[in-house]
Amino acid sequence: MTSLDKPTTEDTSADDARAVTEAALFEAFGGVRGMVETVLPGLLFVSIYTVNKDLHMSAIAALAVALVMVVVRLAMKDTVKHAFSGVFGVAFGVVFAMMTGNAKDFYLPGMLYTLGLALAYIVTAMAGVPLIGLMLGPVFKENLSWRTRNPGRKKAYTKASWAWGLILLGKSAILFPLYWWADTTQLGWVLVALKIPPFLLAVYLTWVFLAKAPPPIDVFAEMEAEERAEEERKTAAARENDGTTTAGRHRRES
Repeated sequence: MTSLDKPTTEDTSADDARAVTEAALFEAFGGVRGMVETVLPGLLFVSIYTVNKDLHMSAIAALAVALVMVVVRLAMKDTVKHAFSGVFGVAFGVVFAMMTGNAKDFYLPGMLYTLGLALAYIVTAMAGVPLIGLMLGPVFKENLSWRTRNPGRKKAYTKASWAWGLILLGKSAILFPLYWWADTTQLGWVLVALKIPPFLLAVYLTWVFLAKAPPPIDVFAEMEAEERAEEERKTAAARENDGTTTAGRHRRES
């Protein structure tokens, strides 16, 4: 193997950074299972409503499957944040639809949430505190160190927040006109179709921006190192004090 064939330390570090980024994004956004839990209740609702136009049956089925996914998560002692968020989203949709009697209102809370999230991404990016950084900072064990100590990562988080904001804003620009002009089944199938692709695009762009950014500063490791150093300083000081006390006692005795 020639020197050109041998992987350099830089290449290895870059690969490690990409792997860490992929793992963190997978954890933060729930991976394949999280996407399934996000899509399935809405898919079940629109499928049943397309067949029999029964709002109550469609709503109950969607809520039931969301609850089942939470129970499965709990039984497997797995994280339930994505499943719980799905239950709350479906529950709000069911309440809205039942109160108004309009099946399209099942989708309204989720659409409003998407629009609000888009604006939150954009506003926080403009304010210099990008939302994606606030979300992923703890996952990368860097907390908010990227704001003042790692400008390269702050720039990457800002780009990623803009990407999420604009993608979700584009999704909202498609869905809200359909809410007014289309029927329930048309809106439902378009919404299901738009669940995964925009999400995957935003995650991919986030990965691209972060993979090129400087590595995160592990503030937890820094705190642990500082605690060890402080303990070592105390131990050294105690030994020094013991030595001084012993020497003084010896002088007095002599």
